[in-house]
Amino acid sequence: MQLELSRVVHGTSRLGVLRGVGNKAGEYSLDTPGCLLYTHLGTVPHLTQDTLHTLKHLPCVSQVTLAEHQEVLEEVKDGFRKFAGLHDTILYLSLHDPAAAYPTGYTTNKTVSVWGSGGRIELTVAKFMALLKTVQPDWYQSIADGETWESNTSRKRVRKSVDRTLAHLDKCLLEHQTTPELEGMEVFGVVEGRVRSAKETAKRPVVGFCLDGLQTGSMDQGLRTELISAVNRELPEHKPRLLQGVGRPDEVLACVEAGVDLFEGFFPFQVTERGCALYFNYNIYPDPEVTGTAPTMQPNGEVNPEDQIEMTTFEINLKDKRFQDDFAPLVEGCGCYCCQNHQRAYIHHLLVTNELLAGVLLMIHNTAHYQGFFKALRDALANDNLDVLKRLVLGEKGALPVKKE
Repeated sequence: MQLELSRVVHGTSRLGVLRGVGNKAGEYSLDTPGCLLYTHLGTVPHLTQDTLHTLKHLPCVSQVTLAEHQEVLEEVKDGFRKFAGLHDTILYLSLHDPAAAYPTGYTTNKTVSVWGSGGRIELTVAKFMALLKTVQPDWYQSIADGETWESNTSRKRVRKSVDRTLAHLDKCLLEHQTTPELEGMEVFGVVEGRVRSAKETAKRPVVGFCLDGLQTGSMDQGLRTELISAVNRELPEHKPRLLQGVGRPDEVLACVEAGVDLFEGFFPFQVTERGCALYFNYNIYPDPEVTGTAPTMQPNGEVNPEDQIEMTTFEINLKDKRFQDDFAPLVEGCGCYCCQNHQRAYIHHLLVTNELLAGVLLMIHNTAHYQGFFKALRDALANDNLDVLKRLVLGEKGALPVKKE
């Protein structure tokens, strides 16, 4: 796996292509900055495989988290890929589900705790490597002590996290190198958001880096950007940097400016689960035939306050009563199946009557909108229009962009 950079804007924002992705080297490539395809146990929530592949510009890498089903998967004779119908995608196995919060305080020097529907699962390096042999992913992250993202974490606890994570990585690499069943898999080393962690992890034979401990809600965006910039200065340029736990568009933009290449694609699912639709403007080359942009809309207080938990300014809540007679598409000019065939009033009706179709249609739109945002981000970097895109996404007024011929 090799990251080929075509441009570096302002010394830090990186535009490129990740080549040799997966076991079939050369067959797949991934444009960066980009995001992975989020799955829950190998399936994109709310969508069948047929429905999913009606969407354009899907990433070639799917993220899976499967620790809670290891024993069941060992009984699947034909392997996880065939069982889940994931024949035409690269698999990246992560430790935690990025869309789900998990408790802290359960990590030890020898084990890492992950959480599933049945509660806590303790993973040793040996058990994790056995899971890899069962799932056969193309990439995987080493196990890590990532319980340092809370704002009140002490320096002593951070040092312990870095030491444990490096020790786990060394054990994973040793096991990897001596296990024939793991041949061809690629390892991402976990960097626990600190310079020492980055320096030491960069010395190990890993193909890329997972930046951990910097999740949304863990710290101020300015501090996060400073830490990411400091960490990335210690990492080799030709290896990709995947940031864990960040998906909001404004945070993505800030982190790309700090040198991040890849993101987890869980944000559309979280928005869908809130009964919301992504609704922000990233079109820096608007079609003059399409009117309307994407003004920020705030909740009017006519919905259950629990529905507004963690709602961002980049989405609209379709449970809101204001949409019951609104016959416009979710976003004017959006080419997704939902916007081309249904109106806000219909989605509102589906949500308030608890119809399963609501999640399907919202997930279609939210996935398409989010992938469109990343394509616009790459186009903006290619044409020196990143500042224009930032103003659009943040709802600010700015100058018209200039597109290179």
